[in-house]
Amino acid sequence: MPVAVYVLGLSVFALGTSEFMLSGLLQPLARDMGVSIPQAGLLVSAFAIGMVVGAPVLAAATLRLPRRTTLVALLAVFGLGQVAGALAPSYGVLFASRVVSALACAGFWAVGAAVAVSLVPVGARARAMAVMIGGLSIANIAGVPAGAFLGQHAGWRAAFWAVAGLSALGLVGVLLLVPATASPTGEDAPRLRKELTIYRDRQVWLALVTTALNAAAVFCLFSYLAPLLTDTAGLKESWVPSVLGLFGVGALIGTTIGGRIADAHLFGTMYLGIAASTVVLALLAVTAHLAAAAVVLAVLLGVTAFMTAPALNARMFNVAGAAPTLAGATTTAAFNIGNTLGPWLGGLVIAAGWGYPAVAWLAAALAALAVGTTAVASRLHHGASRVVARSADGLADASADKAVDASAGAAALPLVQPARGE
Repeated sequence: MPVAVYVLGLSVFALGTSEFMLSGLLQPLARDMGVSIPQAGLLVSAFAIGMVVGAPVLAAATLRLPRRTTLVALLAVFGLGQVAGALAPSYGVLFASRVVSALACAGFWAVGAAVAVSLVPVGARARAMAVMIGGLSIANIAGVPAGAFLGQHAGWRAAFWAVAGLSALGLVGVLLLVPATASPTGEDAPRLRKELTIYRDRQVWLALVTTALNAAAVFCLFSYLAPLLTDTAGLKESWVPSVLGLFGVGALIGTTIGGRIADAHLFGTMYLGIAASTVVLALLAVTAHLAAAAVVLAVLLGVTAFMTAPALNARMFNVAGAAPTLAGATTTAAFNIGNTLGPWLGGLVIAAGWGYPAVAWLAAALAALAVGTTAVASRLHHGASRVVARSADGLADASADKAVDASAGAAALPLVQPARGE
């Protein structure tokens, strides 16, 4: 694997830490800014929505720019957004800094994913994406707990400064180790109108919906995992960070497994990962009152959910190969649509008074829908493959028939020529 791919993974570690660290900083941040916990929670939603909007917009806006230059510029803007957040004198300024950071983060994900897959053979795309997604997994294991630790001991602003430092480190790595590419010109230059034609392909939409449903299932439950562990399973609050860290360990294991098998068994990995998540979520709904079962199933959910991620990313690049930048942007947007939709739906279930186990049932239903869309995509894919194979066989048969006709003509020719000579 090229070292540049690992540099991109390091940058994603910084991006992922910033995206998720607020879950451990909401209380001190709310106290310092003089806002309620729900208002502080809107900073998480603002980041997710910024990712949804920013991925396709920035992918389109930077389509003709050199990719390394684009990555450097986006990391610089992201880092400055963290500095602005660390210095924010008011909630409004902090909110704006989160939106700007999210836009830059989305653009980096879209362009960085396209760069990662361009640096490896087609058969190693899932492994390359596993490295990038691994940066996100490690952010959940180390970055988010570290941010919470800094917030408790040095103030929440220290966590923003730390992410700004990580962003600077990633920027240097991109400058030194990601190969420079010249902007294509002439007929090879990317054209937005041409790349937008990928959205005429129903396989692209199926990949988008599957990614969004899978993310919605995972984050529907994960967003409320802490109160499920304390209020339903009966664990003490002091256990919650440890369980969240174990979820991150499971996510890293799942990403590693998925990256190794997805290139050779793309649909098999999608089926296995999403179906396993469905089963885990259903079991969690049934056994949520048992502390040991809840902890074990939370770890298993990290494994199954993130095992699917490399395959989902690789699938989008496969069906949108003519538009790699928009493929990365579409995957990023789909993931964050699910990241926004899942917690919202889970919140509706809780507000209805159905309890946290009902959230797990809802998450299982969303995952089951993702299995269904995977089945439809697989059937269309294999149906198209059979049509291509039959067409190739038809061409081969036609060529063989022509060869037979030519042979017959050649064999008959000597019989005709003597007659003409007479």
